[in-house]
Amino acid sequence: MSDSSSLPPFRPFLGVSRSVLGRAWRDACDDAGAARAMAIAQLHGVPDILARVLAARGVTSDGVPGFLEPKLRDLMPDPSVLQGMDAAVDRLARAVCAGEMVAIFGDYDVDGACSAALLAAYLARCGTPFAIHIPDRISEGYGPNVEAIRALRASGADLLVTVDCGTASHGPLDEAARLGLDTVVIDHHQAPETLPAAIAVVNPNRQDDLSGLGHLCAAGVVFLVLVGLNRALRACGFWKGRAGAPGGEPNLLADLDLVALATIADVVRLEGLNRAFVRQGLSVMRQRHRIGLTALLDVTGLSGPPEPWHLGYLVGPRINAGGRIGDAALGAKLLLADDPVEAGRIAADLDRLNRERQVIEQVAVEEASVQALAALDRVPDLPVLVTASETWHPGVVGLVAARLKERFQRPAFAFAVSADGTSSGSGRSVMGVDLGRAVRAAVAEGLAIKGGGHAMAAGVTLASERLEAFGIFVAERLKEAVAVAGGDAALAVDAALTAAGASQQLLAMIEKAGPYGSGNAEPVFAFPHHRLVDAAVVGSNHVRVRLRAGDGASISGIAFRAADQPLGQALLGARGEMLHVAGTLSLDRWGGGTRVDLRVVDAALMRG
Repeated sequence: MSDSSSLPPFRPFLGVSRSVLGRAWRDACDDAGAARAMAIAQLHGVPDILARVLAARGVTSDGVPGFLEPKLRDLMPDPSVLQGMDAAVDRLARAVCAGEMVAIFGDYDVDGACSAALLAAYLARCGTPFAIHIPDRISEGYGPNVEAIRALRASGADLLVTVDCGTASHGPLDEAARLGLDTVVIDHHQAPETLPAAIAVVNPNRQDDLSGLGHLCAAGVVFLVLVGLNRALRACGFWKGRAGAPGGEPNLLADLDLVALATIADVVRLEGLNRAFVRQGLSVMRQRHRIGLTALLDVTGLSGPPEPWHLGYLVGPRINAGGRIGDAALGAKLLLADDPVEAGRIAADLDRLNRERQVIEQVAVEEASVQALAALDRVPDLPVLVTASETWHPGVVGLVAARLKERFQRPAFAFAVSADGTSSGSGRSVMGVDLGRAVRAAVAEGLAIKGGGHAMAAGVTLASERLEAFGIFVAERLKEAVAVAGGDAALAVDAALTAAGASQQLLAMIEKAGPYGSGNAEPVFAFPHHRLVDAAVVGSNHVRVRLRAGDGASISGIAFRAADQPLGQALLGARGEMLHVAGTLSLDRWGGGTRVDLRVVDAALMRG
């Protein structure tokens, strides 16, 4: 695959050993990869540049057909391969057949909203009563809590299903059992050795699960549960005679738009089944059948068919905005909406909240960056950044951590310090550094009250007086992994292009190896010896550029959130100069036209 741990031995691409971001550029294909690319091109008749993209991502000649056309029927496992699946399906089937009340407890992010909506929509088609509870990030925090469970039981719930949470919720699920409330956990987060009290815990990342599906997001796991449940209900004759009341056996493939959205937004690895989910889900989404999702796509101003990056950068943040600074249940409500007027209202609310979130985030990022720079002045090789403030909104600390990680290329935590003496924080990691494991170790050591997550992202709550001790602990625990990751922090370049070569035909060809995202990185192309005709700050801290090749052809590009960063400063200071630029390609449909745009990720100056 194309992550930093699989980069070939050092080979400066275009001779760039230190870019403006301090990185070497490396050919994504080493000698073995180049030979594999040649074999792919010859055996499968694909263009050389596509063959290089495939080879750089570890695709073998035999694997080319399946990679270019990932089919759900070929990649879909038997749901029963997951530990706990059969018990979960059995309990859900009994609830459906008996008309029991099902309480769905979700997370407040995109994956949680999609997971809750998937399960709720299916139950609605079955005529099964349900209630959704999405916890408030500030007053309740992540995962099931005793008060909410008591309220759900009092409201008549017979079965509790947690989605995208619950794997480590021992206390709250003990209370559910005491109240006589059966629980099924459907999750994907890293799991402790001892699981909570539940009828079933379906989680491909539980330690005794051998399914090999640990890369799925929670919505992907929920989808597999529904496949199993649908099979069980079909086998017992539940759907016979029910056509049109309330709608007959559900078409689960029509719900893959939600699975695709969650898969992209949760930044899980786009490999195997996940690639098929996203491919098929995008096809469903482009049909615009889901009223709420269509309303949200419209409010973003998207003029063309949705692509993976639209889900990650336009749709996902708006759904998350409800959970960050507003009503955490808005995302699930929108995805279940069947009234266009109501859907439009919710979408507009989420759009407004997202704009408010951006302002709050920008202030916090600036303050956190000052803290990080001061810490690095004291300890230049500090492996993990830990920042905190009493003024930061708890809903944006994950975004602050992400910006710090991007800027300083190392794991980072940001904490919101509350008046009650506790701090709630979120961390983001770099490839090869398992943050979730480190947080769980801090909990085991008594340094944190609670915490968990996965390799690339984690959440943690601790006593504010333990912030310094927590920083020391994670730095010591992760320093070796960070050193290895930093040593491999080069930019892998797939090929060199000219402005004229960056055509819509080329982009259409490259898209055949998509969808791109975590674990299947977008191809990076270098544009050598291009003149930077113009560079200017636009929008929210972006830098818009225009490059011109020697033959007069030009291409526009943008460096996102870079105006006050080393990349943006270098571009703004190099107007009129020759330089090498690296980035990814996308279609820009702004203003009714269509053109290829370059998303700039690095540059190398050619002075001296």
